[in-house]
Amino acid sequence: MINLSAKIRQKSGRKTQLLRDSGRIPAVVYGNKIKNILIDLDEKEFLKVLKKAGESSLIELEIEGDKEKRSVLIHEIQKDPVTDRIIHVDFFQASLKKEVEVEIPLIIEGESPAVKELGGTLVKNISELKIKALPQNLPHEIKVSINELKTFEDHILVKDLNLPKDVKVIAKPDEIVISVTRPEKVEEELASEIEEKVEEVEKIEKEKKEEEIIEDSQESEGK
Repeated sequence: MINLSAKIRQKSGRKTQLLRDSGRIPAVVYGNKIKNILIDLDEKEFLKVLKKAGESSLIELEIEGDKEKRSVLIHEIQKDPVTDRIIHVDFFQASLKKEVEVEIPLIIEGESPAVKELGGTLVKNISELKIKALPQNLPHEIKVSINELKTFEDHILVKDLNLPKDVKVIAKPDEIVISVTRPEKVEEELASEIEEKVEEVEKIEKEKKEEEIIEDSQESEGK
């Protein structure tokens, strides 16, 4: 399990900016039957942990002055919309005896012959898969090999994914995860989108002209 250290946070509200300026991130720990705990983290250390654990792997949180380590999941990360810097983190203290639902990222591996040799376009219909499992059994990521996508009729379904036995998928088994489209199909879709936009512009212009005619008619009647 990945370890992360934290301190009890004394500052709250507007004063949390002082923490951020000093290279620390304000955070909170919450969970079933526990009171919220305000903490702060070393920014550099947290970024390293985030890279290893992602938002789905269990983290062993050690709070200064706390006798026991806490098993937590990263529930939410807030970022500054301008700088993209992390400004707050929510941790969920999970029960190791109760299953949780999380979204796990899908990582594509290999190379599709349908793309390389036939010029197709890889279509990733699902980038994250919602699963249910005990916190200690949650995978960091799900790897998907595309080596068997040899034709445009081939595709990878949810039921084809290689998952740990203790993990349950919250999705339809026959839902398509990855497929490859024909080159001409992509061109047709682009042409269709352009045609729709042209039609929309023409419709707006037509409505505008009709409004102008009505306005001119009303003005003539008023004179």
